[in-house]
Amino acid sequence: DTDVTIYPGLLSLTSQGELVRTLKTEKAVKADIDAAVKLLLKLKADYKQVTGQDYKAGCPPLESTVLEDTGPAAAVDGEDMVDPWNVSTTSAKGVDYDKLIVRFGSSKVDQELVDRIERVSGKKPHRFLRRGIFFSHRDMHQVLDAYEKNKSFYLYTGRGPSSEAMHVGHLIPFIFTKWLQDTFDIPLVIQLTDDEKYLWKDLSLEDCHRYAVENAKDIIACGFDVNKTFIFSDLDYMGASPDFYRNVVKIQKHVTFNQVKGIFGFGDSDCIGKIAFPAIQAAPSFSNSFPQIFKGRKDIQCLIPCAIDQDPYFRMTRDVAPRIGYPKPALLHSTFFPALQGAQTKMSASDANSSIFLTDTPKQIKNKVNKHAFSGGKDTIEEHRKYGGNPDVDVSFMYLTFFLEDDEQLDKIRQDYASGALLTGELKKRLIDTLQPMITAHQERRKQVTEEMVLKFMTPRPLDFNF
Repeated sequence: DTDVTIYPGLLSLTSQGELVRTLKTEKAVKADIDAAVKLLLKLKADYKQVTGQDYKAGCPPLESTVLEDTGPAAAVDGEDMVDPWNVSTTSAKGVDYDKLIVRFGSSKVDQELVDRIERVSGKKPHRFLRRGIFFSHRDMHQVLDAYEKNKSFYLYTGRGPSSEAMHVGHLIPFIFTKWLQDTFDIPLVIQLTDDEKYLWKDLSLEDCHRYAVENAKDIIACGFDVNKTFIFSDLDYMGASPDFYRNVVKIQKHVTFNQVKGIFGFGDSDCIGKIAFPAIQAAPSFSNSFPQIFKGRKDIQCLIPCAIDQDPYFRMTRDVAPRIGYPKPALLHSTFFPALQGAQTKMSASDANSSIFLTDTPKQIKNKVNKHAFSGGKDTIEEHRKYGGNPDVDVSFMYLTFFLEDDEQLDKIRQDYASGALLTGELKKRLIDTLQPMITAHQERRKQVTEEMVLKFMTPRPLDFNF
């Protein structure tokens, strides 16, 4: 016990060391072993940072040297922290996505892939592809190979409904998924993980389900085609679909507790619902989880557009898939949408000033941008005119890369801001003028969404497709 009172991180270090040994003896998947080793090294670095000593198994640090525990989640050596629940970085430019590709073992969305999507689809690539907002992928070339041979695929994305209000960052995967659906003319399933939010947050089951239905209205307002889109709440669909639940159980049988601990960092005091949950997020990756859409077929490839923090779920899914006789899902990963205060964190739905909400009035949008948007400009107009601003850390410029369609205009804004010709106030005005009509239009579309429409989208039914 004395070890723990001296240095709380020692306990997690010991158990992580044991986990690495177990994974190696079980001959686990290389990606899982690598992830567990990486965490172990990080914990050792934390330990050294806190105690000033190298970690030796079974030897508690000398009491005199112990500093305050920074906890195992603290980022070491400027390393970015990215998992499904936490995103943080010390850089004002945001997470280093090239490093993340190497760490997660995915592939970069390069110009060759963007050009190929344009060739295969016959459409101009979405601005999120042109600008590297969707920057990483797994098996996208394989999806395109099959599509060129007239083999279709389907889309799967989702949302964790933790509150009624959604912010503009939540729209990113949906805006892009809608473009993919329109471009390739394919079905889409959208999972609302109200069960996950109940397990992770201090919310009632009723509230989580209500948030799912409210969030569905914002998703429908993005313009999805009801004949090609199925939106489902886990709390509803799990109990209504034997095929879906059968897949959940198959996945659960093929993932060990050690694997989920290694991938998600679960501890012994986490409720068992959390430990079982990853299988539920994995199940929609397999087409026979939706027999009403795919007529029981299990061989239709799935493409998942999501933010990169969700990747651990699908690394696990891709590992299990061949062992239960299913194709691996392909993925397209997006960058994080930065908080108004700067790109060190992703936006939070619980902090009203960290983001622009889809319910904000034009006046609120203007005030939030002017007051809270982190600026890359200089302190005085004279200095700014002379030295220019830094668009790479300026949140208003970052937001414009997401929402301003015109590439030439965006490039001119970048050049003018960097040269000092464009002032921070003027840049913020450009963003306000872009966001206000976009959000007002979204609010208008949401008003048109009736309870009947929500029910239609959320009812398990055949979609307009022949596979």
